[in-house]
Amino acid sequence: MHPELNSDPYLTLGIERNVSPAELKRVFRRLAMRWHPDRNDHPEATERFKKIRAAYDAIQAQSDDAPPDAPVAEPEPEPEVRETARAADIRLNLEITLSEAISGCRKTIHYQRGAACPRCDGTGEYGLTRTRFCKPCHGSGRVRDTKQGLTNCLDCGGRGFFSERICPDCAGSGREIDDLSLQITVPPGMLPGDDLRLAGQGEPGDETLQPGDLFLTIVIHTHGVFELRGRDLLLEMPVNALALIAGSKIEIPLPVGALNVQLEPGEAVARELHLPKKGYPGRGKAGPGDLRVKLRPVFPAHLNAKQRKLLQQVVEALNVNVDDCLPGVAAWWRQVRAGDAGES
Repeated sequence: MHPELNSDPYLTLGIERNVSPAELKRVFRRLAMRWHPDRNDHPEATERFKKIRAAYDAIQAQSDDAPPDAPVAEPEPEPEVRETARAADIRLNLEITLSEAISGCRKTIHYQRGAACPRCDGTGEYGLTRTRFCKPCHGSGRVRDTKQGLTNCLDCGGRGFFSERICPDCAGSGREIDDLSLQITVPPGMLPGDDLRLAGQGEPGDETLQPGDLFLTIVIHTHGVFELRGRDLLLEMPVNALALIAGSKIEIPLPVGALNVQLEPGEAVARELHLPKKGYPGRGKAGPGDLRVKLRPVFPAHLNAKQRKLLQQVVEALNVNVDDCLPGVAAWWRQVRAGDAGES
C-alpha cells in the first residue's frame, strides 16, 4: 500500500465523504494548482502535492472498486443536472423609447462581469510565498481533544502555519472585473417588463459550470403624448371644432409615422375614435393593439380679415336654414316670440 494512503484522503483534501464527483474534481484541481512544485517554491510543496494526488487517487479507487449492488455513499447527480449547471445569471434593465420599442432597434450596452485574473490564471496565487500562523492551533500544529488529548490540527494538517502566494492583482480571489460592450438587437413589440435573454453572456463558467445568461428587462420611457396600456395606444389630441362639424379629414400622429382619418360630421363636442389594430405591434401569438384617440374640440381664435370674411359667409349660409342647422337657436327664438305674443 502506498504510504500516503494511511491518512484519511478526505481530511487531506478537506472535503465531506458524500462529495459529488464534480466537487471532488474541482477541489483537487484547486489544491493541485496551489501546491504544484512548478508553481510553488515552498520547501514542502513537492511532498504536499504528492499527498493531494494520492488522496485524490484513493477516493477515485474507492468509487471504482465499489460492487454494483453496494449502497451508493456519494450520490451521483442526474446527467441533466450536470448539463444545466450554470454560472450566475446577470440581470440588467434596458431603457428604450416608445418609438424604439415599436420599430425594434439596435443598442450598445455596457456592463461588468467577473473574469479569471490573467496574472494568476484564476488560482489566486502568484509570486513570492508568505507564511502565516494557523489561528485554531496558535501555530503549534496541535489542538486539544476532550477524548484523545492533543491531536493534529485539521485546519493546518499539523504544520502550524500556512504558506500562501497571494496574487497582488486580485488579492487572492482569482477574479477580476471585466468591462464589456455588447451590441444587441431589440425585436419590435416587446412590452415593459419583458426579458431579452442573451445566452452565455452572464458570469463565465469553468470546467464544471456552463456560463450564465444575461437577461435584459425592457423599460420603456414615458412618452409625453402617448400612453401604452397593454398593447393599446391611448392619445388625447386637440382638433379644430369646425372639422368635427364638417366631417373633415384629419391627421393623427403616431410614435412612428402618422394616420389620415376621415371624421364623421357631427357636433363640436369631445368624441373618441377607436382604430382596431393600429396601436402597439403584436409579438408571437399576441396580436397588435388598438389605437384609441380622444378628440378635444378647439374653436378658432384670432382670425385674419380673409378668414373672418369666409366665416361670415358660412354664418349667413347657416342662417338660411336655422331650424335644421342651428335648432337650439331656432327654438330659443320661438320661445321669445311666443312670450311677446302672450304679452300682447
